Amino acid sequence: MKKILMTLVFAVFLFAADYSAMSTQELLAIMNYTIVKKDQKAILSELKNRVSEMSLKEKKEYMKNLQILKKKNEKK
Repeated sequence: MKKILMTLVFAVFLFAADYSAMSTQELLAIMNYTIVKKDQKAILSELKNRVSEMSLKEKKEYMKNLQILKKKNEKK
């Protein structure tokens, strides 16, 4: 089920550059899997705008994903 969801999210990602139309959960799911730097920046910017509206669970996932992304970028 998770693979199907990720495939769907990637399909939406490929055809939609308007990240404001995506749900917070979708953005959180793809934030560490984006390849293009400008897309990554756009996703992070959109999520940053939504932090005040996120649930506690979403905020925790966002912070966790930010740490993963930071470590990933340090390796490059």
